[in-house]
Amino acid sequence: MSLNWKEIDLILHELDLTGALIQKIRQPDFKSLLLDLYKPGNAFPLLINLNQGNVRLHRLTGNNPRKVVLQRFAQFLRSRINGGRIISAVQLNNDRIIKIISLNGEEETFIYIRLWGGASNIIVTDNSHTILDAFYRRPKQNEVSGGTYFPEETVPGKNKTSKVFEIREYDKEKSFNDFIEKSYRNIESNSEIITLRSRVESIINSKEYQLESALSGLNSRINNYENYDQYKEQAELVKANIYKIHRGDTFLETENYFNNNNLIKIYLDSTLSPGENSELLFTKYKKAKSGLKNIIEEINNLKKNLKNIQKEKENLQKEVTPENELSKLKEYLAGVPKQIQLKEKEKIPGLQFTSGSFTILAGRTATENDLLLRKYVRGNDYWLHTRDYPGGYIFIKLIKGKSIPLETLLDAGNLAVFFSKAKNSGKADLYYTQVKHLRRAKDSKKGTVLPTNEKNLSISIDEKRLNRLLGRNRYEEN
Repeated sequence: MSLNWKEIDLILHELDLTGALIQKIRQPDFKSLLLDLYKPGNAFPLLINLNQGNVRLHRLTGNNPRKVVLQRFAQFLRSRINGGRIISAVQLNNDRIIKIISLNGEEETFIYIRLWGGASNIIVTDNSHTILDAFYRRPKQNEVSGGTYFPEETVPGKNKTSKVFEIREYDKEKSFNDFIEKSYRNIESNSEIITLRSRVESIINSKEYQLESALSGLNSRINNYENYDQYKEQAELVKANIYKIHRGDTFLETENYFNNNNLIKIYLDSTLSPGENSELLFTKYKKAKSGLKNIIEEINNLKKNLKNIQKEKENLQKEVTPENELSKLKEYLAGVPKQIQLKEKEKIPGLQFTSGSFTILAGRTATENDLLLRKYVRGNDYWLHTRDYPGGYIFIKLIKGKSIPLETLLDAGNLAVFFSKAKNSGKADLYYTQVKHLRRAKDSKKGTVLPTNEKNLSISIDEKRLNRLLGRNRYEEN
């Protein structure tokens, strides 16, 4: 949940940015900036995060996030305001737009931080309101260099009285900045754990599947090799009856003196001579005999590797606790070759969950929703979505000959609420239908669909169910 205007006012009041020296510009990731600020007796980084769903501004007190190479906008900002001083920092019109004026020598710079969820941006202008640069360049909104940005006049502040905003409950003995920092760290940590857990499970399951498939194939081949003596017997019979065979014959029918003189039909290669057919059968005998030995060795190796993978999975389940899960997942992935990780990440977008024998796919963004719809689900699979809240698409992959049990439907329903804006309210009405009953909406955002033949489902979040699907103790399940 993004900050509301009252919370932004409180954060700015606690920070008291006026007079702060801008010492350095850093970039922890591709959707946020850090401004290292200094006032006598107080130095701290100011985090500006534009990541949708986690949009915010606050002091940073914990370990600083990892840095990425400074991108275009951060480099511009560093050249423009580094070494300058903040002479004003206010919120405009209670509309989640923060206006910071910095002075560097004689040069004034206006920095507008717009904390509007999906429309968030940082726009820098001169004192004539001409845009110098923007974190996100948006030509359709004229948010590009050379454009004009003057929210003091253009923001009408409509609908401000239609909804009452309140500051979240927090420990008044501590600062609201600290509360917000801790809250969002927990949110982002949980989100990272879910993502990494999905990747680790996908890698382990893929290894198991590949080994089991290879074993299945070898077990099928071994049936052809186990009776390798039959090729030797057939070769001897062809040799003994060579006077009866002519080039072009497709089979030899004769008494099998290796088996109580029962009649046997031996199929021949019509393009070969009788002697060459006999040699061919002897060659098959030798190949099957040596092949059986090689296959048995290979099967034993595969079984050993499969046992190691299963042991690795069990050890991970035993070692993981709520406190160390993130570090353990990172530790495991650090030992996986990068090409395997990339291959797994490219497989299916979003997250995957298991409910009984069914697989549930969860898209969290418009792009993931669209990719899942276009490439990874079929007409008979089921789709779930919250009725009155934006959110991710949840799909239940149908298993041929099986109907979806109530428990799986409830699992998917809880995930639909969890990955939607209804998460904080803890309940929502959903609609669900089969994918074949979805119609793409024209001229709408990516992935937008209109359902037909839909059914209704009312879900109140079941914490135990979510803990099983998402929780920290998932590796401890049988």
